[in-house]
Amino acid sequence: MHAPSMKILFVCPEVTPFSKTGGLGDVAGALPPALADLGHDVKVVTPLYGSVPRHGISSTRKQLRLGFPFGEQRVELLSARLGDRHEIVFLENAAYFTGRGGIYGEGGGDYGDNHRRFALLSVGALSAAQALGFDADVVQLNDWQCGLGALALRRGFAGTRLARAKSVFTIHNLAYQGIFHKGVMDDLGLPWELFTADSLEYFDAVNFLKGGIAWADAITTVSRRYAQEIQTPELGSNLDGLLRVRRADLYGILNGIDATEWDPSTDPLLPATYSVDRMAGKMACKRELLRRFGLPAPVEGDPVVPLVGVVSRLAAQKGIDLLLDVLPQAIERWGIQAALVGSGDGALEGRMEELRVRYPANVAVYLGFNVELSHLVEAGADFFVMPSRYEPCGLNQMYSLRYGTIPVVRATGGLDDTVADLDEPDPTGIKFGPFHPDSLLNALGRALDLYREPARLNEVRRRGMRQDFSWRASARRYETLFESLLGR
Repeated sequence: MHAPSMKILFVCPEVTPFSKTGGLGDVAGALPPALADLGHDVKVVTPLYGSVPRHGISSTRKQLRLGFPFGEQRVELLSARLGDRHEIVFLENAAYFTGRGGIYGEGGGDYGDNHRRFALLSVGALSAAQALGFDADVVQLNDWQCGLGALALRRGFAGTRLARAKSVFTIHNLAYQGIFHKGVMDDLGLPWELFTADSLEYFDAVNFLKGGIAWADAITTVSRRYAQEIQTPELGSNLDGLLRVRRADLYGILNGIDATEWDPSTDPLLPATYSVDRMAGKMACKRELLRRFGLPAPVEGDPVVPLVGVVSRLAAQKGIDLLLDVLPQAIERWGIQAALVGSGDGALEGRMEELRVRYPANVAVYLGFNVELSHLVEAGADFFVMPSRYEPCGLNQMYSLRYGTIPVVRATGGLDDTVADLDEPDPTGIKFGPFHPDSLLNALGRALDLYREPARLNEVRRRGMRQDFSWRASARRYETLFESLLGR
């Protein structure tokens, strides 16, 4: 029998396609409609930033007046209905949201009043649900920006109809915590009795993420392995102790991917489409990728060399420095080719350019973000490399599997959960353990060996293409968790 319908309030600081800085916006754009498709009523509450296009957004004729020590805030509620059971509710406030050009900051720095802005989001979302008569069963709060929501629900809304709602706090990346000077306790009207080691206090400062972990009924993160890793000193970002205390309430639920946008059989950004039963188009994509990047195509009779692809934010977390350490050896030993797309850390951009100049027939670089190129790399590469130091979930390895491009990944977080190594039953990719050049070089050597066995290569490729990483599968896991919290 199907689960009875629930009312779910989903609070998030960014929601694709209205606002986005990264994967968090994609989750908020994809998980709520997947829950709505399962028969639940979902309201997503998010700020109306100045950059949000107004097309399709209308007034609800509802206004909130919220009292804070820093002043009374008036918030207009606007709405975009995206389905019968799926609505986005925007909080319009000129001082803190709509009058700003950025989401979290401008010119490379954060706004100095982000503690006020996201306290306003947390309290405003709960107040919006009240004003709209939406008696939520579950309130799902996302990342540090919504951390105070769990506390507000338990304390500030204790005497209201929302009090029976269960709160779920989702950690998308534990490294970002929302840490502020302890003076924000008075600025936000937070009782000082909460400034303790098991609530908001963090090294004599206030930590919004810690508040979410301490006060939520359940905590989720975006893969099973990451849920285990954040309970260790290595990856716990100084919150591992609290997470171990709450481990009975901590769940790892893998993110999904947009299976409509990322489908090689219908992808309009590819020069040729293909599917698990009709693979010829993949070779056409590889030829186009080589042409676009100015890399020489393989010549008949030459040794077979694979093309490895990378599409990444250039940040320490992503381990691109390790790949750049190893590529010269891999090129000189095996002649492999690499197509690298990314932007971010200036030093890493410089090192990528140096490699391109040093090995023009083997390395091609695109500095920046380009949607079409990212699709072409996923389709045209033979292997896709993700050597992350840590990776809460990761999406590119799932895109790669769907596109028949074999992932070479470090066995961490969601990468470990989604890729089965060649030495495991039903392999779909290649994993390596220690974050060390020898370890990655060995993994690239294994990739080359696999590439030289076409029958085995195709078997691994096709198995990866048959995996189900749709949001529907993830939504069902959330549904099960919500039901258990409600005692159903």
